[in-house]
Amino acid sequence: MKQHPSAPHYRIDARQRHAHLYEVTLTIPAPADQQEVSLPVWIPGSYLVREFSKNLQQLQARQKGRRVAVQQLDKCRWLVANQSGSPLELRYEVYAFDNSVRTAWLDSQRGFFNGTSLCLRVHGQEGLPHLITVQSPDEQWHAATALTALKTDRRGFGLYQAADYDELVDSPFELGDFWQASFTACGVPHQIVVAGAPASFDSARLLRDTQKICETAIRFWHPQVDPAKPSASGVPHPRYVFMLNVVDDNYGGLEHRASTALICGRRDLPRLGESRMPEGYTTLLGLICHEYFHTWNVKRLRPAELARYDYTQENYTHLLWFFEGFTSYYDDLLLRRAGLIDDSAYLRLLNKALNQVLQAPGRLVQSVADASFDAWVKYYRQDENTANATISYYTKGSLVALCLDLTLR
Repeated sequence: MKQHPSAPHYRIDARQRHAHLYEVTLTIPAPADQQEVSLPVWIPGSYLVREFSKNLQQLQARQKGRRVAVQQLDKCRWLVANQSGSPLELRYEVYAFDNSVRTAWLDSQRGFFNGTSLCLRVHGQEGLPHLITVQSPDEQWHAATALTALKTDRRGFGLYQAADYDELVDSPFELGDFWQASFTACGVPHQIVVAGAPASFDSARLLRDTQKICETAIRFWHPQVDPAKPSASGVPHPRYVFMLNVVDDNYGGLEHRASTALICGRRDLPRLGESRMPEGYTTLLGLICHEYFHTWNVKRLRPAELARYDYTQENYTHLLWFFEGFTSYYDDLLLRRAGLIDDSAYLRLLNKALNQVLQAPGRLVQSVADASFDAWVKYYRQDENTANATISYYTKGSLVALCLDLTLR
């Protein structure tokens, strides 16, 4: 793949690990006169304004070897007093110390980042290909991402290309001395990387079970898939990457175009020598299935309001109950179809969802459509009145999907 001559190019330096600082250099080969740039305020898939610009510091600009003035316009936008006709270079730092799937993290043991936290958007050039070079801070570290590699070393560090800004910020990077393995599902290569896994981790079990989930999901969406030609059968991703961060106690995931970032507690992992898996492992498999199902339901099939993201403000839709709720319904159902849980385990999961909705007074106050629309101010900002005034579009949406599925059957 050839490099576009005008492609914005980001260089990510993670040497300041103990200060939790990424150093970013952005080169814009063909800037506009008075170029405007901005950093997203939210990340698609997590519907809360998180103000990523609060972690950006020391923004400077240079053109033709000289400093150029930078004026901050508001909380997330800057105007550079440059001229068109010659390359513009921006340098800045990003503080990264949020050990979640939504932002960025950097310490002596591990690095992780989403492009929404590190990569300034070059206004007017969002549709161009974007380049990103990630430099190695340690000889023991590796890098993993779903982006297309142009020139990388055996550890994954080097130059990558995204088709546009949306793909760039929808393709997180995992950095560190992690465990990794690969498998093929219906002809599609998949990679799993696990950071922080203990020695007792049953990696073969996780690999085998994840492969079953992927094959079941692909065949659900593409019943006639030809493993020899998966792309010709409509499978949207030529390659997929699971990034799992194992910590003491946490849980969550975030879907991306051809990858997902996951986080779980150590007790949720399968352990060597144990035939009976912990309950948390079933929950982890459901999370893996949920985020993988999003590859189709929200990443390819999405509401019109999210067809083009506005990274500067909330993006409202009444349909999260469909995109999250239906995905929640199928994440359990596909575990059953994959043979990873039995009928009794599946019915327990359905019963749990039913009880969660029936025990929530807010189900009589808020519809799933309103819950979707209010996600920005209510679902992610819960307080003592949340149970009385709101309902989860995940859980109630999954029951809507169950009812529709049973009706159609």
